[in-house]
Amino acid sequence: MSEPKALIRPDRGEDAIAIHLVNKDGFEAFAKALTAGQRASLAAQKFEGGGYQYAIIPEGDSWFVVSGVANPESLSSWCLAKLAEELPEGVYRVATGDPGPAMFGWVTGQYRFSRYKSEDKGPGPRVLLTGQVGQIDGYLAEAQAECMVRDLVNAPPEDMGPAALEAECEKLAKGHKAELTVVRGDALERGYPMVHAVGRAASRHHAPRLMHLVWGDPKHPVLAVVGKGVCFDSGGLNIKPGAGMRLMKKDMGGAAHALALAGLIMGTRLKVRLHLLIPAVENAISGGAFRPGDVLASRKGLTVEIDNTDAEGRLILGDALTRASEENPDLIVDFATLTGAARVALGPDLPALMARRDETAEAFLAAGKANDDAGWRLPLHEAYREYLASDVADMANSASNPFAGASVAGLFLDRFVGEGLDWVHFDTFAWTPAPKPGRARGGRGLGLRASWHALRARYGT
Repeated sequence: MSEPKALIRPDRGEDAIAIHLVNKDGFEAFAKALTAGQRASLAAQKFEGGGYQYAIIPEGDSWFVVSGVANPESLSSWCLAKLAEELPEGVYRVATGDPGPAMFGWVTGQYRFSRYKSEDKGPGPRVLLTGQVGQIDGYLAEAQAECMVRDLVNAPPEDMGPAALEAECEKLAKGHKAELTVVRGDALERGYPMVHAVGRAASRHHAPRLMHLVWGDPKHPVLAVVGKGVCFDSGGLNIKPGAGMRLMKKDMGGAAHALALAGLIMGTRLKVRLHLLIPAVENAISGGAFRPGDVLASRKGLTVEIDNTDAEGRLILGDALTRASEENPDLIVDFATLTGAARVALGPDLPALMARRDETAEAFLAAGKANDDAGWRLPLHEAYREYLASDVADMANSASNPFAGASVAGLFLDRFVGEGLDWVHFDTFAWTPAPKPGRARGGRGLGLRASWHALRARYGT
């Protein structure tokens, strides 16, 4: 896609193609003001004012666009996204009012992952003008963060292994003058034994590691952001079937969310002391793979019996959450493509949110709803802790029954978060299985904007 900054510009009065926004209720009055030929053009294009409908209407030697939206006075993130995807290259402006949140979808609607295309002959940029100059940078930053998630998740696992995630952390650290520490090898085995155990079967090229980035004024509240970085998940010795393994390049989607959120936090200088932790592994199969029945040590000192090697993401997060808790943070936010159970319960569009405190959960859910990034809260139900009981260790890594899989995984993570700490967990899909306006098939941020706006409200910039 074109550089996002080139897709939104301040409106300085230059020539631009008008976009008229109507809904079904206002369509008849709008059409009456047109010429007979223009009304015929609308009819020929079967335009009736429905959402995502649009028509191109001649006007003298030029033309304008009519687009159907739910409410022309209150635009969503996605209402102009189809236009951004399909209109010819050119410069556009909304005829009355300003695009507001639709700036986000205007940019993401033009996202294309073409890194591996030998010939990329996509359309040129569709530029949107706006008089809301003060809002441009904010929406562009969010759109760039979203596109970063998509780029990272869409990349093939050979090119987005643990070393590549480390390189992304280095780029972020250099760009914002943050401190980055990377733990590998023997130090990883001693300090983060579950991260090491999950990743030790991978080749040297994809060796496991943990990245820890620190930024911000030490006097500000500590915010820890943690992301699951399983760069490819074969399932380990509990190997996945082929169909289940096909999309497992996206199992580092949690890390992609965490990196993008950290970029937003540092780029807008949120008033926090940020600790970003990314445990990065490949869950591979070799003679060194961890096994069902193994008992793993953890950074926290708890022992974990392995019931299923395909429940590995919670293991690496456990060590990272323990390290995050050692900073006594004001808040921990983690992202993980953790369970299929969350997708069965909520489908691909709603990330599952779990939290210890009701007021924190409500703040994140409200921020998501207000910014077209809705989530749904699932419980951390105390009675389900018994599903993780083990006869030989402090706990097992998965339940022996199929009930409440997402909540049980959340309860596993809860054991590694410091007592009394405020904590939010997103079980996100990080993927769009079927394209929608502004949301191409492939990697996608789910919970990213909800988190960003909740953190802005909590800490300020």
